[in-house]
Amino acid sequence: MNKGLDISVVVPLYNEAESLPELVAWIDRVAKANSLTYEIIMVDDGSTDGSWDVVKRLKEEYPSIRGISFMCNYGKSPALYCGFDMAEGDVVFTMDADLQDSPDEIPEMRRMILEEGYDLVSGWKKKRYDPISKRWPSKFFNFTARVMSGIKLHDFNCGLKAYRRKVVKSIEVYGEMHRYIPILAKRAGFKRIGEKVVAHQERKYGVSKFGIERMVKGYLDLISITFMSHFGRSPMYLFGGLGTLMFLFGGVTALWIIVDKIYSQYNGLVWRGVTEQPMFYLALLAIVLGVQLFLAGFLGEMINRRSTDRNSYLIDNRIDK
Repeated sequence: MNKGLDISVVVPLYNEAESLPELVAWIDRVAKANSLTYEIIMVDDGSTDGSWDVVKRLKEEYPSIRGISFMCNYGKSPALYCGFDMAEGDVVFTMDADLQDSPDEIPEMRRMILEEGYDLVSGWKKKRYDPISKRWPSKFFNFTARVMSGIKLHDFNCGLKAYRRKVVKSIEVYGEMHRYIPILAKRAGFKRIGEKVVAHQERKYGVSKFGIERMVKGYLDLISITFMSHFGRSPMYLFGGLGTLMFLFGGVTALWIIVDKIYSQYNGLVWRGVTEQPMFYLALLAIVLGVQLFLAGFLGEMINRRSTDRNSYLIDNRIDK
């Protein structure tokens, strides 16, 4: 491990060959101007435009570059996961490779981590240069995430973030969870989460990788992480509780129908057969669903206690020290 390494900058990239030389030079310039020792971890997410060849050429000029190249396109979250695993700096930064995030923000965000005691500082692109088709869905995403998580951030999805190293070593990023890293950090016990207004640059090269399918996946992951935050360690509390309530409701209702029929028949009152009453079948359905939910909670507990690492990605190439 590089003892005394000030910062690690994790850069996930996919088909960003044109922007990489300018980005690396910019990070290097900022680090040297502020006397920071650093490493840049480039994670090539299966690019097809020669991005990895650019990374290898840049390594010859900038020895501080490290990196890995995936065999295929896994997504931004796996790229960050592997980048976090490699990071050795005291403060770890993430930024996109498209030059829309400014490395000039690094010194102040690092200061907020080290001097103000934040575990995580998220960038807020208060003034954005993205098209409206990207801005408005992002606003709705952020509003929903704030309400569901209780974390008062304006821009969960900003690629520019700073972390205390122990934060990135304590969280697991998968699916589209890169959008909700602050929620993952809070769930792991890191509750000092701050925000800084950052400059947003217009895209200089390439095209946006944002699409409607990412919005759908993002919302599904938000539901998943909300569930995991409340019941991830003990799914039995949710499924077992609901199952027990449904089982009791169905059992009591079925028993009441049977007892009422017997009582009416014994006392010469008008009565209906048990199987002629729709409520009886609803009661049976509630009993069956209750048992299934209870078993789902039980199996969830068993799986939770025997879970293994889900993140295994095929790495094609690797650049290290």
